[in-house]
Amino acid sequence: MSSTYLTFSYLHPLSIIPPSNSKIPFPDPIMPPLARRWGASLLIACVTCFILFTSHRNFELAKLRFLSSSSSSTAVNIDHEAGLEPTLVSIRDRLQNPPQYPVTKMRQLPTGTPLRLPTVQTTFAPESDKDRNVRVERQAAVKDAFLRCWNSYRTKAWMSDELEPVNGGRKDTFGGWGATLVDSLDTLWIMGLKDQFHEAVAAAANISFESTSRSEINVFETNIRYLGGFLAAYDLSRDKRLLEKAKEVGDVLYLAFDTPNRMPQTRWNFHDAARGERQVAHDAVLLAEIGSFSLEFIRLSMLTGDPKWFDAVQNIMEALQKQQQKTRLPGMWPVVVDARRQDFGRHNQYTLGAMADSLYEYLPKTHALVGGLLPMYADMYKASMDTAIRYNLFRPMIPDQKDILMTGMVLVGSENGKRVTRLRPEGQHLACFTGGMLALGGKLVQNGTHVHKGEKLMDGCVWVYKSMPLGIMPEVFHVLPCDSIDHCPWDEEKWKLAVVEAAGWGLSDNKEGDLHNADRIINHKRLPKGFLSIPDTRYILRPEAIESVFLLYRITGRRDLPDSAWAMFQAIDSNTRTELANSALLDVTVKQGKAPMSHSMESFWLGETLKYFYLMFSEPDLVNLDEYVFNTEAHPFKRLVPR
Repeated sequence: MSSTYLTFSYLHPLSIIPPSNSKIPFPDPIMPPLARRWGASLLIACVTCFILFTSHRNFELAKLRFLSSSSSSTAVNIDHEAGLEPTLVSIRDRLQNPPQYPVTKMRQLPTGTPLRLPTVQTTFAPESDKDRNVRVERQAAVKDAFLRCWNSYRTKAWMSDELEPVNGGRKDTFGGWGATLVDSLDTLWIMGLKDQFHEAVAAAANISFESTSRSEINVFETNIRYLGGFLAAYDLSRDKRLLEKAKEVGDVLYLAFDTPNRMPQTRWNFHDAARGERQVAHDAVLLAEIGSFSLEFIRLSMLTGDPKWFDAVQNIMEALQKQQQKTRLPGMWPVVVDARRQDFGRHNQYTLGAMADSLYEYLPKTHALVGGLLPMYADMYKASMDTAIRYNLFRPMIPDQKDILMTGMVLVGSENGKRVTRLRPEGQHLACFTGGMLALGGKLVQNGTHVHKGEKLMDGCVWVYKSMPLGIMPEVFHVLPCDSIDHCPWDEEKWKLAVVEAAGWGLSDNKEGDLHNADRIINHKRLPKGFLSIPDTRYILRPEAIESVFLLYRITGRRDLPDSAWAMFQAIDSNTRTELANSALLDVTVKQGKAPMSHSMESFWLGETLKYFYLMFSEPDLVNLDEYVFNTEAHPFKRLVPR
């Protein structure tokens, strides 16, 4: 999947407030429901909720860091506008000096013969000439879309992090190290664009990760995009320059782990580190950002023979495993954890979605990467999914009564000394990865229930795409959970009354008036049937839905999925296309005219979204799931398999 967090126009889960009729003793409502996205209400709610949740100053700073993460290029852009050049800071001296907090006992990579894990991919029947022609034509259309964007990036934003797809400008949002370039390396190889690949590798070989103008580095994003990009491109091409660059990125990231307890600074002050200042892990970090290193770090240790990265990630994962059954929702970990004190269970919000997502995704994938030689990852996966299936998954009430699933946020409170849970039925495009994760994990641990649930989650995301006027899923939406997962008839009146409540209007004794208000809200907010609200109407070129469609197709062979994928691609490409490339959209609920664009094309559009669409229409042996495992940025790593 792409970035683990939802960006500024959507509220951090720490500010989620349950309805006023909730029996769970959570903080009182502060922010009007209809003002969730903009203005002073957002700032007041964020700050106030932080005061309610913690007295730690660093916790408040972590929140502010989170809120600013989506606009990390602002400082550089402002400097350029003012005619100033950003100052590069080098960390070379810190790299050459011994660590301030050395590892006392280095963990070693596991040895032994890898297990023969269950087969993941299904066996596909020979395709007819007609089917092959359709598939190849669709694959060519995806490749053309990629080349169009790549060529624009090559001519207008080469070596920058991103191309601005409307005006052809450039911006640096992830360290200024050429995020789109590195993120796209393996896509170039997979699409057979070898000339472009070799040119890109030659350019990437000259990037110095020892210097940046950014004062703060998102260690998670640097890991999945840059380290992941180099490792996957090396695993595919065996070009040794790529492994050298992976090691360079790994060495820089390893410095963020130089803290008293060897827990990383996930939002790492690069300039302070360059000055040799002592570092401590933060007391409020996002779960996904501290728990999503295992694939990249272990693969780097496997390829180089240096166990230091393996040791670094195992230090985190072993601590998480010890507390897995001691959290407020045993089996899962909360969205926010305390890395400084290694307290991974104190907070009360639990989700498979934004800010927690890739931790859970990496558990079955790491099990596959190491050929089952680290059984803790399979055990942690099974325990977490037992809890998530019970508490987080729900069936929404929808007009066609299709049997689909979605995943929401669980808030844990107490009542009369007993634990009480409440589901917040909030859908996220980012959370669409869960279908593929459960299907893949279910195959690896031989749990058919996981595969079945994963298929229904994927169907839920396809349903949302088909339900929207542009055929594109929004970032965030709310739906009405069914009373029963087995039987869920459509009740239009019940839906409309729920729309009124979701808008914060409150129900009266006049049902006819309430239904009239519902119609006004539905028309004003452009709500398709089944949706209670759409607080974030954007589409930012995300890959998670097609990711799960691709995985479920390779795992089940369902014949309807290529057509669903093609409809998704056509809708996305036609509505996001600019003269140069493709742009994120501000509002996918528009019914007429062109959707407004947000002038952004994150590197995951080329590194993930178009890669998954291309693989969807490829021969099944191209990046076979029994030979490779994808990191959360869609970079495929070679699995350890028995010979």
